[in-house]
Amino acid sequence: MHSLIKITLLTLLLSSTLLTQGCTSSPSGQSNNISSSIMNNLVIAEPLSINFKSEIAIARLSEVINRAKITDEQRAQLFYDRGVLYDSVGLRSLARFDFTHALQLKPNLIDAYNFLGIHYTQLQEFSQAYEKFDSALDLAPEHEYAYLNRGIALYYGSRPELASLDFQAFHHKQQDDPYRLLWLYLTEYEIDPLAAKYSLKQRAELVDDRIWAKQVIHLYLGDISQGQFVKNLTKNVKSNKELTERLCEAYFYLGKYNQTLGQRGSAANFFKLALSTNVYEFVEHRYAKLELELMRTKTATNTQP
Repeated sequence: MHSLIKITLLTLLLSSTLLTQGCTSSPSGQSNNISSSIMNNLVIAEPLSINFKSEIAIARLSEVINRAKITDEQRAQLFYDRGVLYDSVGLRSLARFDFTHALQLKPNLIDAYNFLGIHYTQLQEFSQAYEKFDSALDLAPEHEYAYLNRGIALYYGSRPELASLDFQAFHHKQQDDPYRLLWLYLTEYEIDPLAAKYSLKQRAELVDDRIWAKQVIHLYLGDISQGQFVKNLTKNVKSNKELTERLCEAYFYLGKYNQTLGQRGSAANFFKLALSTNVYEFVEHRYAKLELELMRTKTATNTQP
C-alpha cells in the first residue's frame, strides 16, 4: 500500500472551504459533524523527489555539449534535451537558457518554441509567449499542444474569446479527454458561466466514468460536493507517485473551483497545495504558481488608495 500521511496543516488549509460549504446546506451542529468526517479522510502524499537519473543525464549532456566535436544541429538537439531535463526538475531559468541556445543553432526546432512559450506564459510575458507559439504553429500547424499552450497563454492574458478557439481546436482532437474539456470550460466560463456549464455537461458525456478526472467534471457541474471529491481522491491509487500526481491536479482544479465561488483564501491554499507536490512537469503545477501571483497582484491593486 502506498504511503499516506495524515496531515494537520492540510486540515487547516481546507477547513474554511469545507466549513463554509457545510454551513450553506446543514444546521451548524450537523455541518460540523460532516466537516469533521471529511477532515478525517484528508491525506497528502510525499512531494516527488528529483529523479537521480535526470541529474546524471544532465551531467552527461553537459559534458558532451562542452567537449564533443559535433555539428550545430546536433548541439542544438543536445541543448534542447538538456533544457527538457532542467524543466522537469524545476530549473526553469536554466531550461529557458538552453531552449534559447538551441533555437539560435537550429531555428526550426518546433518544440523549443513551444517550451519557451510556456515559460514566457509563466513569467506573464504574454506577447513573447504568443510569438513563440505562433512560430511553433507556423512550422507545424497540427502541433496539438501548441494550441493548448497558446490557449493557456491567451486565457491568462485575459483574452478568453481567442483562448476558447485554441481550446476548441485542442479538444476536437480528442473529445474524450477530460483535461482538454476542463481547460475549454474554464475559458468559456470567463465568457458566459451558464453557457459554459451547459456545454460542459453535454461534452462530458464522451468522457469515460472510469477516468478519475471525470470527478473534477462532476464537481464543477455540482453533482458532488468538495468533501465527496476530496474523500474519493485515493480511490484506485497504487503508489505514492500516482497519488502525488493526482493531488497536484486535484488541488489545482479545486483552486479554480473555489475562485468561481469567490473563496479567494481557499483557492490560494489549494494552489499552494498543488505546488507542494513538486510535480514540475504537470500543467497544473506550472500554473498554480502563476495563479498565486495573479491573485497577489489583484489584491495589491484592490488595496491601493
